[in-house]
Amino acid sequence: MTYKKQFQQNIQSGKPLIMGILNLTPDSFSDGGQFNTPQHALERALQMAEQGANIIDVGGESTRPGSVRVMPEQQIDRVIPVIEAVRSQLPDRCCISIDTTSSNVARAALQAGASIINDISAGSEDPKILQLAAQTHASISLMHMQGTPGTMQDNPHYNNVVEEILEYLQQRITVALDAGIAPEQIIIDPGIGFGKRRVDNLQLLASLDQFSALGYPVLLGTSRKRFMGAMLENPSQQQLALSTAMTTALGVMSGVRIFRVHDVEENRIAADLAYTIRQSKDTMV
Repeated sequence: MTYKKQFQQNIQSGKPLIMGILNLTPDSFSDGGQFNTPQHALERALQMAEQGANIIDVGGESTRPGSVRVMPEQQIDRVIPVIEAVRSQLPDRCCISIDTTSSNVARAALQAGASIINDISAGSEDPKILQLAAQTHASISLMHMQGTPGTMQDNPHYNNVVEEILEYLQQRITVALDAGIAPEQIIIDPGIGFGKRRVDNLQLLASLDQFSALGYPVLLGTSRKRFMGAMLENPSQQQLALSTAMTTALGVMSGVRIFRVHDVEENRIAADLAYTIRQSKDTMV
């Protein structure tokens, strides 16, 4: 079985999937510089797999607010040795995704063993990435972001955040389908924290069922996000992990399928418990 088929099988199982974050960057907002050597990255990936991750999301460019862009060549230098090493030792049940907006980076990553493209620009920054997904049959996550990572928190504004993001994602789905991507390859992500105020993030979390209703797997990324920390007084990493796990449980109950997190173990527990509860609800007469 190819890793692309493995991911489709995981999705079709109906169970929530945990996507462990592996940032190979010196400046990511939460874990910058911790895993930016191949050995440390490999150890972290295997640890997350052991804790229950279904997907390892590898990124060579920080997308935190105010971040500086990284050239595709540098991203490739960062991610390819790690993807090759991780893929050679990762259990077959686990897939690798590449977190990039560049078709060149995505192509190199797919050749090295990745099977999912995680594009925060939803294919708008480099349209060739959609053609690549169509040609390789790789799954692709289409995310909403207002602005760019460098500018997205410069006074973001919406009249109706849920309606506007639903409309945007529907437009990007249409573009992806027109590019030849099959419906079963598409994942959607409302982009929590990407060009949103706290009130916007909260409204999106309260409306996740509307995104699930579009009929595509929804990816949720709240892990250790600033808006959650702002609601806590001097939050510790443990408190942020707990807060993330709470949103994971909420997401499972709203039909979200994939959860992108730093703290795999806590979120695996929350996802499995919420899924068991939801299954019990679904079997009620």
